[in-house]
Amino acid sequence: MKHEDLDEFVKCYNPANHHQRKATWSEKTPEGRWREYTYDELMARDKASLDIFWLRDESLSESDNLPPPDVIAQEIVDDLEAALKQFRLITSDMAMSTTTD
Repeated sequence: MKHEDLDEFVKCYNPANHHQRKATWSEKTPEGRWREYTYDELMARDKASLDIFWLRDESLSESDNLPPPDVIAQEIVDDLEAALKQFRLITSDMAMSTTTD
């Protein structure tokens, strides 16, 4: 992920003046990626869940488009192994910093 991957979000988020934020999603523009919710809309969700999504990856909407199960399983294993490697590096760095302090 690169900084430019978040440029659209930062522009819509408008940290300098959050009162001027503008949603890009509406009933007229259902493909807009940035949507505003009211407090009442959030509270009406099951357990006030913030797990909100409205965009769908059309390529994954049918199981015919999914890779074979063994490919999916291998991708999961690869991702988990990469994450474990990163955690080992972090743990090692933390151990080294506590011994030098």
